[in-house]
Amino acid sequence: MPAAEDHIQAQPGGKPALSPRLAELFVKSRAEEFAFTPPDFLGLLKEVTAKHGAGARVEDFCVMLRVEDLVLARACAAGNEHAWGTFLLRFREKLYDVARQITHEDSTGRELADCVYADLFGTKMREGERVSKLNSYSGRGSLDGWLRTVLAQEYVNTYRKQRRLVSLEEEEEEGAQFAAREPEQAPSAHPTLTRAADEALRGLAAEDRFVLSSYFLDERTLADIARSLSVHESTISRKVERLTKQLRKNILKNLAKLGLSRRQAEEALSTDVRDLALDIRASLAQDPQASAFSDKGARAGEGRR
Repeated sequence: MPAAEDHIQAQPGGKPALSPRLAELFVKSRAEEFAFTPPDFLGLLKEVTAKHGAGARVEDFCVMLRVEDLVLARACAAGNEHAWGTFLLRFREKLYDVARQITHEDSTGRELADCVYADLFGTKMREGERVSKLNSYSGRGSLDGWLRTVLAQEYVNTYRKQRRLVSLEEEEEEGAQFAAREPEQAPSAHPTLTRAADEALRGLAAEDRFVLSSYFLDERTLADIARSLSVHESTISRKVERLTKQLRKNILKNLAKLGLSRRQAEEALSTDVRDLALDIRASLAQDPQASAFSDKGARAGEGRR
């Protein structure tokens, strides 16, 4: 992982400043508005990259993050009042609506939402510090989608707790038999989303499929992929950024063709696909044509030695 100094440049007078790329993200995220200093912001990006970036450079990985959502979530977790005001304005009523959809009952939905808000705000203390669930948000998907997942999981947890309140003896007297607990699995992707994503991925050019497969599935570094294709690392970085944006547009377009409204399509994409049981390896499989790119780069590398 690159040191912090790799991403900080010196200003006149010796004051540290973020690199131009990170400085742009700093402004976009409204970090200063929520009491983040440039070193705080860089520290947050380094933390998330170290955990989820599979060895990527901070500047390469952070362009794929929802930095505005990430900063807002972490500012709320730190107890910033202005951040909480912004958060409540954006999400309070929306989460009440989602909670009612989950529970199919108004009062129960409000109880569910209030319970989640308590965990988000951090009413529990650990070693003198507030424990907020928002600290686990990574910025890889939208904060909206992440909050919906938290609500759904809390509902499942509450249901399980209520089930455990019923005595096993009572259920045994009624003839109930208890099977071994099945291991929990990741939620399955919606079939419409699966089809839309599959069509978008399979429509990529062979080289583009090779780049995405190498970076996201095989966890190769940008430098390694660049060497395979005999291009500069920055070229691959820009290509990954361009392809991810284009894929999102194409998936949304495919979802619309399959009958989803714009809002439904956005909601389907709001959950990070890496947290779903969506098998994209087959769609991004390196076919013989794509493999030829790697072979060509390897031969070129041998010729230069």
